[in-house]
Amino acid sequence: MRSVLSDSDDEGTSRGHERLADFIRHNLDAIVEEWIKFARTRSPASDGMSRLALQDHVVDILNFIATDMESPQTGAEQVDKSHGLGDELFRESAAEIHSALRVAEGFDIDQMVSEYRALRASVIKHWVAQQKSLASTDVADLTRFNEAIDQAVTESVAHYTKTINNSRNLFLGILGHDLRNPIGAASMAARRMEQSATTDPKQAKVFSEIIRTTDRATRILDDLLDLTRSSFGADIPLKKSNTSMADLCEEIADELRGINERRQIEVALEGDPEGFWDPARMGQVLSNLMSNAIQYSDASSPITVTILGKDPRTVNVNIHNFGTPISARNQKIIFQSWMRGQVPEERAHLGIGLYVTKLIVEAHGGEIAVTSDEKSGTTFTVQLPRRQSS
Repeated sequence: MRSVLSDSDDEGTSRGHERLADFIRHNLDAIVEEWIKFARTRSPASDGMSRLALQDHVVDILNFIATDMESPQTGAEQVDKSHGLGDELFRESAAEIHSALRVAEGFDIDQMVSEYRALRASVIKHWVAQQKSLASTDVADLTRFNEAIDQAVTESVAHYTKTINNSRNLFLGILGHDLRNPIGAASMAARRMEQSATTDPKQAKVFSEIIRTTDRATRILDDLLDLTRSSFGADIPLKKSNTSMADLCEEIADELRGINERRQIEVALEGDPEGFWDPARMGQVLSNLMSNAIQYSDASSPITVTILGKDPRTVNVNIHNFGTPISARNQKIIFQSWMRGQVPEERAHLGIGLYVTKLIVEAHGGEIAVTSDEKSGTTFTVQLPRRQSS
């Protein structure tokens, strides 16, 4: 049906023509009911939520929009609103609270924004269906309405992001301090007891197990911290210095020999091992790769670590072991987040070590790869530039 523009009803009141702000106030129940039906589709976040929880502040948002549409607005104010710089009262009430509730209920940001799209569509659909003609004020009403919805989205997204950032900082603080301290204290106590004069081999074994476990817990914390930074878009911090890759490999190998007394770890050097890297971070990489090789290799065969420094621009580190090979499919996904090659029983492992290893290598401007087959064994290769170009 073709709409008819009526120039005579500039105020939108003749022949029963209703302004959009009035329509919103007079049809709140129908608009909210349709919106709740949509909100219930935002599963699994909406599962188990009550009608009140789904509705929360949508009525306040609609009332604010209606009031905002009726208020005088200059051209400058219109531009400010289009950039999310509108009325501060709005951010401090409905939109902000709505966002906080959605974060608490587990809605992701896309689900929350989709609610505003549904609200916009519902209002316009019902309003257009009720009008018999198009008044000259309708375009202005639609413009003001869309501006108010856009402002609501902007303010809700801003508050959602702020809340998530606060949660991230809290989580990073817990990982970096609150958990590390008690683990470190337990490790230090075990080391002191191990160093004390004891002739009881059972006690010595218990102390050794505690040290091994707390060291592993610390490595897991380091990996979680790096993964969390990466997930929130933060770069892994590096503190580079002149570093000998050969010395670093020997150091990590010695640590692992101490807690894997029956395993043989061989380190070989060909060429110049020097470069400009973060020794702590690269130690993390080497520890992850060597530990991985120990865990998934044949206990009777050695782990070989070879540093290749014949190229003046790059240094390669190869970590090799024999054991159950990694399938061709898993080789393609092994460095992805939460993925690891499968053991013979085909059980999936929830691991982040290789993913974090890849992040650290790439932060140095390097590359990591894996090859694996029954005959040749498994080799992880790390290639690093000696000095990363800025």
